Amino acid sequence: MATVSLESLKKSYGKTEVIHGVDIEISDGEFIVIVGPSGCGKSTLLRMVAGLEGVSEGEIRIDGQRVNEKEPMDRDIAMVFQNYALYPHMSVEQNMAYGLKIAKMPKAEINARVAEAAELLQLEPYLKRRPRQLSGGQRQRVAMGRAIVRRPSVFLFDEPLSNLDAKLRVQMRLEIKNLQRELGVTALYVTHDQVEAMTLADRMIVMNEGVADQIGAPLEVYANPQTEFVAGFIGSPPTNFIEAEILGAPAGTKIGIRPEHVAIAPVGQGRTTGLVLYAEPLGAETLIHLTIAGGNAVTVRQDGAVAIPSEGEQVGLSWREDDEMRFDASGRRL
Repeated sequence: MATVSLESLKKSYGKTEVIHGVDIEISDGEFIVIVGPSGCGKSTLLRMVAGLEGVSEGEIRIDGQRVNEKEPMDRDIAMVFQNYALYPHMSVEQNMAYGLKIAKMPKAEINARVAEAAELLQLEPYLKRRPRQLSGGQRQRVAMGRAIVRRPSVFLFDEPLSNLDAKLRVQMRLEIKNLQRELGVTALYVTHDQVEAMTLADRMIVMNEGVADQIGAPLEVYANPQTEFVAGFIGSPPTNFIEAEILGAPAGTKIGIRPEHVAIAPVGQGRTTGLVLYAEPLGAETLIHLTIAGGNAVTVRQDGAVAIPSEGEQVGLSWREDDEMRFDASGRRL
């Protein structure tokens, strides 16, 4: 277990800067999720912590020790990759033991650690199988087991669930979170999936074009996004953005309102009028998609038991002023 400190961390390729200065102090045993769209720099940031990418400026400290110049093997970290990175010709047991064998650990200690990890991950029946004989979820458990046996101070996860189907991803999210809590290890986890970020993180780093737009607890980030980007990226369905001129607000600002905070009202009531395009009944809830004056698209999230307006129908839209988020022309929260 360890603390991790990123101080003014930057990464450039030639004259192109891709990480623009990230600062965060990560506590011992904390689960940090780095989230953002493709190309935002989240995996680059993780690879810098791992030592797989060099640091252009700034410092990385693990348990107070600067590690910028240290090789990955000397940083006391273990990494779980998206593609599992298992040796196909080795059994599950051999895959999990390989790193310890290379480190010349005594055989009895290797066997004890592999057995402990296999029990923890419910892999005992599969120890003699090869990766091709396993499901995707089982392969990911083997990859985690290989990391666990090293007993690192810091776990690094690079989109480990991307290759799994939706149902299995939910199951594996729970397993990863429970495992991290049980081991008490510090973890950094990269994902493009904001649902994964919300459910796993103690705190999240929301990356946008190489910048940490916001760092905070999931519910804090969801309730109080500090930029238009964060408000649009965190939350499903995403935040509605409405040109403020339509509502008589000061020029140059946008209003953000989450779909669950908008309600259908009779025409002539509420804040504005919308034209119903189509509805998505999802059982427990219904998503209603509309357009309003100026061509702004609006989504309303309502209880599945509430009557659904017809396509092409004009309706009023209402919301509380307290639920509005206002952003200036630069995208910053007012």
